[in-house]
Amino acid sequence: MKELGIYVHIPFCKSKCSYCDFTSFANKEKVIEKYIECLKKEIKNKEGNYIINTIYIGGGTPSFIESKYIKEIVETIKSKFKIKQEAEITIEINPGTVNEEKLKDYKKTGINRISIGLQSTNNKILKQIGRIHTYEEFLNTYNLAKKVGFKNINVDLMLALPSQTLEELEDSVQKVIKLEPKHISVYSLIIEEGTKMQQLVDSKKIQLPSDELERKMYWNIKNKLEENGYIHYEISNFSKKGFESKHNTNCWNQKEYLGLGLSAHSYINNERFCNTSNIEEYIKNVENNNFKGNIQICEIQNEEEKKKEYMLLALRKLEGVDIGEFKNKFVDNPIYLYRKELEKLVNEDLIEIDLNNIKLTNKGLDLANLVWEEFV
Repeated sequence: MKELGIYVHIPFCKSKCSYCDFTSFANKEKVIEKYIECLKKEIKNKEGNYIINTIYIGGGTPSFIESKYIKEIVETIKSKFKIKQEAEITIEINPGTVNEEKLKDYKKTGINRISIGLQSTNNKILKQIGRIHTYEEFLNTYNLAKKVGFKNINVDLMLALPSQTLEELEDSVQKVIKLEPKHISVYSLIIEEGTKMQQLVDSKKIQLPSDELERKMYWNIKNKLEENGYIHYEISNFSKKGFESKHNTNCWNQKEYLGLGLSAHSYINNERFCNTSNIEEYIKNVENNNFKGNIQICEIQNEEEKKKEYMLLALRKLEGVDIGEFKNKFVDNPIYLYRKELEKLVNEDLIEIDLNNIKLTNKGLDLANLVWEEFV
């Protein structure tokens, strides 16, 4: 049986953050129960002949809904698929939406990894970007998760936030390091079209750090985390040894996964497809057993497209492209296959090549978009 990862999308939030462009909704509590019923029905309709090695429950804010719904979703997945004994099962949670009872319910249902959205330890900045919690509420959530027994915890941080200084970011990083989470994700703020943040930036009501300061922030975080025993294994991700995100690593290694729920993406048999992002349409189609009506084909890959995507995804990892793995998967040697692209990137000091790997240089980390362009 083929191994597969599962992503489950919970599109509900207590409040929408000003930078968020994900498919998520505030003030739609009335459709939560109906959505969960449709989600379970979708799961039951899927082909079940797979072994599941990871489950990732994301959003939205999965911890916003009642924990009984999370339990029902996980139990439905377990009844439909064979779950590996050592499967990584992650749920995203936000402070202000979770309590000890919810965390205990997650643990009982088999969830073994928690990802907490902190973003900053500065309460003023948190308020500016539309977060509903304070740093103190995050600390309470983190300590409750540890108390309940969660050992594999990720904390999300963001850099290049409005009015953020290097000193404030250093303070956030030091405070999180002291908590000793097993994993820390660090994302640069990206201004997405149509978000409240874009409106605030365009109207000059808020000011963002310069590109130069953003890069200083990135390298400062990288150095601090590595000094404290965190392995920088992907552009935006750091972990203690053995605690890398299995779900995300599988995606970067071009492994297959099934997306369930509104707007969820899948990658199976060289096809990338997703569910509709219209929640009313999603519910209506599932209730009418029109499951295909929700699916949109995004891409059917040929062999060349698959090889290029493999290069793109693998170069996100700090270890880069494993030349032996590429040859095992595609027969071709990537050094010869992409000799023109690679020669250009080497000359520009964006990548380096040895006998086993093709990986980004420090300059390549800063200018990763230029590297991706060679393989798009």
